[in-house]
Amino acid sequence: MSGDPAEALSEVLSEALAAALAAGEPAALVTLSEARGSTPREAGAAMLVMPERVAGTIGGGTCEWAGIARARELLAAGEAEAEATLRMPLGPETGQCCGGHVTLAIHRADARTLAALRAREAESVARAPLVMIYGAGHVGRALAGALDPLPFRTRIVDDRPEEIARVPGTRVARVVGSARTAAETAPPGAAHVVLTHSHALDSLICAALLEAGTFAYLGLIGSATKRATFLSAFREMGLDEAVLGRLVCPIGGRQIGGRQLRDKRPAIIAALVAAELIGVFAG
Repeated sequence: MSGDPAEALSEVLSEALAAALAAGEPAALVTLSEARGSTPREAGAAMLVMPERVAGTIGGGTCEWAGIARARELLAAGEAEAEATLRMPLGPETGQCCGGHVTLAIHRADARTLAALRAREAESVARAPLVMIYGAGHVGRALAGALDPLPFRTRIVDDRPEEIARVPGTRVARVVGSARTAAETAPPGAAHVVLTHSHALDSLICAALLEAGTFAYLGLIGSATKRATFLSAFREMGLDEAVLGRLVCPIGGRQIGGRQLRDKRPAIIAALVAAELIGVFAG
């Protein structure tokens, strides 16, 4: 991913901490400060531990349970203990077989912790890859929901307010307006998934993006026949053949179990396209 994937929107802890502080609930931030060898999560992963609940994860298993237990000991100690360090080998002696070694930094959380978390999350959002979804129909809404917990900045555009209002997710930017204008003004390096209700509008969006040629990914919903029809028209416009070859249509085609998977259910398309986008930016 763009930037450090360990930090890119993996967990949003500031909201949970803000709620805990407002309620007078003690909380501790547990950060995986060092990870050597094979470990469940990477350095930088964090979780927030309260007396009765946990937000986020550092990978589960014995390592996470030990971190939770030590954090709750720290909270039970009150002001007598503000921070702690826990070092763990992930081998047979701890009931794990990863073979790595982790260090957990545990701190009692306060207003300064909240400010630092908010700053880190804002920086992470700014670095995350942008995914533009054009069209808030069944597949567009399903894709927005699938991408919402993933390390992307997701923006969905449609000129129909009633459809935009149905888009799920808490971190999805919803734009009521012209999809064509949004495509023409999109920043370089973004991913674009074209899913509108109109083939003519799909064509205009794709043409604008192909002409600019600055996208990281351009996916178009449709069949191989739709792809051939569109490419023929784009060639007549004089668009570069190398750029045309980057158009992905159909979207979400995956080799699973030795066969090409094609599924027209919106939730399945969304899951396959999400995996496709992860592959694009992880590479």
